[in-house]
This record gives sequence, C-alpha cells and structure tokens, in this order.
Amino acid sequence: MRVCRDVVRGLLALACVGSAWGQVPAGRFDGEEIRLSGLGVLRVTPRGVVNELPGLPRACNAVASHTDANFEGGSFVVQAGFAQGEMFAATYTVPAGEWPIKHNMTEVIVATSSTIVPTVTQWSLLFYEGEPGTGTLVATYSSDGDLLPHIQIPAGTAGVNLQFLIDPNDPEQIILNNNGSNKFTVAFRIDRHNTPPSNPCLNSPDPRRNAFPVTDVSGLAQASATWLFGLNCGSFGCPPNGGWARFSQLVTGCRPTGDWVSRTTWSSVNCQPGVGACCLPSGACEIMTVNDCQAAGGTFAGDGTSCAGRNCPAANGACCFSGGFCLQLTEANCLGAGGSWAGANTACGNGNTCPTGACCLPDGTCITGTTLATCTEQGGTFRGVGTTCAGANCPQPQGACCFSTGFCIQLTQAECAGAGGSWGGPQTTCSDSNGNGQADICETSCAADFNGDGFLDFFDFDEFAVCFEGGSCPPGKSADFNEDGFADFFDYDAFIGAFETGC
Repeated sequence: MRVCRDVVRGLLALACVGSAWGQVPAGRFDGEEIRLSGLGVLRVTPRGVVNELPGLPRACNAVASHTDANFEGGSFVVQAGFAQGEMFAATYTVPAGEWPIKHNMTEVIVATSSTIVPTVTQWSLLFYEGEPGTGTLVATYSSDGDLLPHIQIPAGTAGVNLQFLIDPNDPEQIILNNNGSNKFTVAFRIDRHNTPPSNPCLNSPDPRRNAFPVTDVSGLAQASATWLFGLNCGSFGCPPNGGWARFSQLVTGCRPTGDWVSRTTWSSVNCQPGVGACCLPSGACEIMTVNDCQAAGGTFAGDGTSCAGRNCPAANGACCFSGGFCLQLTEANCLGAGGSWAGANTACGNGNTCPTGACCLPDGTCITGTTLATCTEQGGTFRGVGTTCAGANCPQPQGACCFSTGFCIQLTQAECAGAGGSWGGPQTTCSDSNGNGQADICETSCAADFNGDGFLDFFDFDEFAVCFEGGSCPPGKSADFNEDGFADFFDYDAFIGAFETGC
C-alpha cells in the first residue's frame, strides 16, 4: 500500500519515490469522478455465468445498501489508489426476528478512467456473520477465469456491474446466522490487478492500465458501516499497519469521500411469501396472510416481517352509546365503557351522533340508516358506516329445498326455484328426525299411514280398527276416514283403497 502524506512527506521522501504516473502525493483515495451512460453486466453464480436472473423469491427480498448511486449508470468516483489484496466492505443490520437470512445477490461496480489498454481484474467476494474484523467468515468466492470469469473492461472509460447471485434452486445456499450483533458484512477484494506495481506500498496501481471499485459522489453518509482492509505498509499506511478499519477511522487522504457502491439482496430463511406481521386495529400484532390482515382491518407490514419489537398503535373508531351519543375511542376503551364500536377509523357524525349504514337482516332484506347497535339487535349484519342498501349486496338466506325424488339440499329460494324444487322457507333444514331416510320437511302426508310411523303395514290396519271400534285414535286421526261425517263401512272401504294405492 503506497503512502505519501503531506505531513510526513519529508520523512517518507525515499518511500514515495515511484513511477511518475503512480505517485498520488495527497493520498490514495482522492479518486477521480467519471460519468457512465451505462454499465456492462457480469452476472454469475458459483456454477458459472447466467444470462438471465433466476426466479429469486422476490416477495421476501430485502435490499441492503449504503449508497444512493444508480446501478445502471451515472456518476462515480474511481478509487484508483486501491491496491490488489485490499478490500472494501459494507456491514448491514438486520432486525432480530428476520434471522437466519439467505444471501440472494450482491452487486459491485468496478470501473476504469481513460485506460489505454483493456483490463482484466481478478476478484473475490467474502461473506461474514457480524463485522469483518470480529465476525465469522462464512463463505469466499473467487474468480478463476473459467467457471467464475474475471472482470474484463475495454480500454477507455467504462464500468461493469458484477452481479454475484445464488440460484434459489441451488442446494448450496449462503446462510448467515445471527452472531448476537444482528449484522452481516459483504466484502470485495481485488486479488490481482491487470498490471500491478512491483511494490504496492511504494507505488499506486497505474490508473491507465487497471480497473478499480468505485464510491458514490453524494458524500460519505455511512462512514461507520463501510470498511477498508489495507495492506500492512507500516505506521503511515492506510490504515496504520494495515487490516480492517471503518471509513470513519481513516484520516484524510486515506478516507474515500463517498460510500462504496455495492448492494446486497437477502431474504429471511423463514419468510413465507404473502405472510407477515399484521398490526390489528386493537393494537395487537399477529402473523397472518396479507388477505386475512386486510379483512381484519389491519395494516400489513410486509412479507416475512416479524411482530418482535413492532409497535402497533390501537386505532380509534366511532363508539356508540345508548341514546345515540358517539365518541372516538379505541376498541378496548369503547367496549370497556359499554359502547358499540363501529370499526377502525370510522368517524362519529356531526354533534357526536352515531354513524349509520346499511343492515342486512337474516331474511335477506336490507334496511338503511341504521346504527351498528340497532342492526345487531335485529340479528343483522352491519355493512359499514356510510353504506346504502343499493350496494349492500345482502346474502340471501338458505332453506330446505325438496325435489320430487325425495332428495333435500340447503339452497336459497331463487336457487331452489331455478332447480325445480320446492322451498321450505328461510333457515329450514333437511333433518330426518324419524330416521326413515327422507327429510321431515319433504315428507308428504299419507292418510293410510294411520299410526304415522312413515311405513304402510299391518300396524296401520290394527290402529284403524281400534280407532273405528271406539278405542283411542292416533293424534289428528279419526274413524271418519272419508270425512263424510259418519264412521261406517264406507270409511273401511276408503282406508283399504288408500292403503292399496300407497297413500
């Protein structure tokens, strides 16, 4: 690592002697600003180059970055003092409830400024649990010129967006666990420059013949979370004696003026697309699907989010009391005070009056201009504050629908009529209390079934004979079978005729 600081220039006069082009007297990381109308893309996985992004689990993705730079082009600062063997790194903080996490993709921009030859840069990406100096190195991937190609940039001023990703279908994933810091780090290393100097502590890499990582032009905003690993070039190195140092710990001339242009896409291993934390109107937080959250009147926090540490304020709504008086209260306070809560974010009417809306009654009819309490008292379903019957779409009640075959099913009146059945009325059922295999409501009255047991047999004759001879008759039955006002031979004849015809 080459060091030439103004304050020690006299002491390091000999050490600062190098190629005329390679000397940077005021420090290595002053950089040179360039503007690129576009960037080339080198998209690779550990198994080789890919032309298209695979089906990453986008619903669960989170993007971590400290830069505001555009990864498709724009202005950048080429860090031409960056020596081979050195690294830039970025540390990101992840909520405690999201761990463990899975790496999906890291992007790093490498660029040249007015080079006179094409450049080939060998590189590595390193992944740490925690911070780079104290954390655990989990994985390292290095270009080999074969499976993982080196970064190649033509002569001139140009840049490449290195996209290193893991296919979600690959059995080997980068899984990062929480080491107690809630942090992970991604580092980029130049393993070999295109034309490195013989001694990087004495000479900077020639910017006419090499490519370098870049920083943004908007200023250093994340100095404590961005790192440099410097070569050990003694006490006057960047940093002194090398190793890891935050940008904030570097002195002027060693410290870049912007944030490193890199970003990493990750997802929680436990993330289920469409499932996450829901802040309910009551102020409670529950893990549920986005549809269930919305149906409950809640606010969905996003796929894979956790309730841990989440502050969900209870929502206010119209609270109606007897007499029609209304106050804006939370659901808990409303119910505690004996009121009827109209729902989250509903509002009282003018003069603290209770809000009204449409009410669907159990028989399928609708009334409008009613309060929630009044609707509930009538067994109805309140359709919401401000609703009208025109758009209430009240569900129609079901009842027993009898068919000529003896079959019975629960249908609405319109459905039963359309199917050619006979409707028994709202809330009627297809129950079979006598167990004869036919719904009670669908059974037709058969006069010859004199004992009413659902069957025509000898016992009906016996019951009729007892009744005719002056004994007790079954409920609703009499010996005057033909209903002519007399109990005589003609009643026996009528009974026998009905029995023989099956009714």
